[in-house]
Amino acid sequence: MLTTTFGALADPTRLAIVTRLSRGDATMGELAAPHRITLPAMTKHVGVLVDAGLVTRRKVGRTVVCTIRPEAFSEVETWLGDLTAYWNSTVDRLEELLRGGGDGT
Repeated sequence: MLTTTFGALADPTRLAIVTRLSRGDATMGELAAPHRITLPAMTKHVGVLVDAGLVTRRKVGRTVVCTIRPEAFSEVETWLGDLTAYWNSTVDRLEELLRGGGDGT
């Protein structure tokens, strides 16, 4: 799942879409406007995000509205938390070793 998530977010346009949607729902037109891309191109970008489970889209009349799925980012949050804990622990051990307080194991 992380590979799919990061793959979807690797594209700058898709990352910008997720950033925009983090502030609230938006129509396809609203998402496309700052990027000066066509609606079909925006539809493809949003489709990648939908396939990755990061975004949903729904029709409201004749308009397609996109919504972020915050719960889809929980795996990324957990992974980053684990990585942060690992590096903090490693830096703490290094600091102790450099101060002469550790035995290096």
